[in-house]
Amino acid sequence: MGGPWRLLRALRLRLLGPEKQHVGSDQFGNKYYKIPKHQTWAGQTIPEKRLIEAVNQEEYKYEAGDLPTEWEAWIRKRRKDPPTMEEILKNEIYREEIKLKIKDASEKDSLLQTKESERLVAEPVQTQIKGHASSPSYGKNEPSPDPTSTAKTFHPGSWIPPDSSSHNK
Repeated sequence: MGGPWRLLRALRLRLLGPEKQHVGSDQFGNKYYKIPKHQTWAGQTIPEKRLIEAVNQEEYKYEAGDLPTEWEAWIRKRRKDPPTMEEILKNEIYREEIKLKIKDASEKDSLLQTKESERLVAEPVQTQIKGHASSPSYGKNEPSPDPTSTAKTFHPGSWIPPDSSSHNK
């Protein structure tokens, strides 16, 4: 008696395909199904399959985030049980809280960086200009102890002997 029923079941599977069981749907309207583990008429065991019937049938129009991560984990068999709507909503609220925390942290970090960069920047040095660069004697009344040179001319520095009275002491 088991042989004819097995044959009918195999014929039904062959003509109509395996029976899909509706598991749930998400907030976007996508429907999720599973086909339980079954055997073919030849005795081959087919493992459980998980399917999605998408609202948008054109795959190229889908973007990251169109499928909730909980359902994607179920489709890829990373989790055993399908997610509940309460779980999806709870995780969505958690993700929004994390985004706000990230935004606050990045604002605080940028403020700290601007304060730190202001503190690290050196003050400009005030220099005194003693004449024009092309004129070695401009603004100098006494002879310079250092030699100077401009273009093709060289002016040796003057040597002033030390005071002999301070030397002998």
